[in-house]
Amino acid sequence: MAGGIPGAAQSWQQVLALVLAATVVMGSPGPATISVTAVGAAFGLRPSLGYTSGIVLGTIAVLLVVAAGIVGMLASMPALATVLSILSAAYIFYLAFKIATAPPLAERASTATKPDFLGGFMLAVANPKAYVAIAAVFAGAASQADTLGTSTRLLVLAAMIVAIHVVWLLAGTAFARFLRNPVASRIINLVFAATLVLTTALAALR
Repeated sequence: MAGGIPGAAQSWQQVLALVLAATVVMGSPGPATISVTAVGAAFGLRPSLGYTSGIVLGTIAVLLVVAAGIVGMLASMPALATVLSILSAAYIFYLAFKIATAPPLAERASTATKPDFLGGFMLAVANPKAYVAIAAVFAGAASQADTLGTSTRLLVLAAMIVAIHVVWLLAGTAFARFLRNPVASRIINLVFAATLVLTTALAALR
């Protein structure tokens, strides 16, 4: 029994270390996280839930791909990696255009075109940063002498993916109240669109 307490404490320390690593590496600004924030700011909370759900489930799919070792196969096929990067960049530029040209919330009809679940999912699975960040965190945890096991690491990282994108979405929707003013709406949307393109370019250059 006495030996079980230190073991439990060690497991919690490993979980905390995994959470901190995921927050720093996976939670940093990137195409997916910035796009969630920008969509939340441009369209508000409820209209952005579908897109955010797509981003979350797509990123969890990337997590499963990384855990299964398929990322190694992708790395050995540069042509496929290039195609994914081009598709991701194309959608991000389209998304940036939609955000930059979105009308103020007060003028927006309920049927206004907005990014949807499929767009979010496709961006997530084609986002090069997601593979690099998740692989770094997952491999770093797996290389440690820990007792968590693969299933626990997957659950922790999946929960972190949800939490990280919810936080970024809420940060974006915090700006939504300013977007009923036409001038403020245009400025904020343009800033988010430019930031989205900039973070994508920086990720591509790494």
